[in-house]
Amino acid sequence: MNTAVSSEFPESRSWRELYQAAILELDATKLPHRIAEAEAIIVERARELFHKTGDNIEEQWKLDDAMRALRALRSKRDFHAKAS
Repeated sequence: MNTAVSSEFPESRSWRELYQAAILELDATKLPHRIAEAEAIIVERARELFHKTGDNIEEQWKLDDAMRALRALRSKRDFHAKAS
C-alpha cells in the first residue's frame, strides 16, 4: 500500500476517523496497517497546519496526542508479540 496520503485518503475521511479506527481495531493482523494509515494522515495534516496561517494550536496538540497514542499502541503490540 502506498503511503501517499493525498492520493490515497479521500478528504471525507479525516485523520480523526483513521486514528479511531486504529485505536479501536481488535484484529491483531489488521492493527499494523491501521496504525500506519493513521500515522500517515496525521503527518500530512501536521504539514498542512504548519503551512497554514491562523491559530491551529489546539489541533496541533490533538495531532501530537494522537501520534503518541499510536506509538504507545505499536509498542504495546510489539512487546506482546515478542513475549509470545
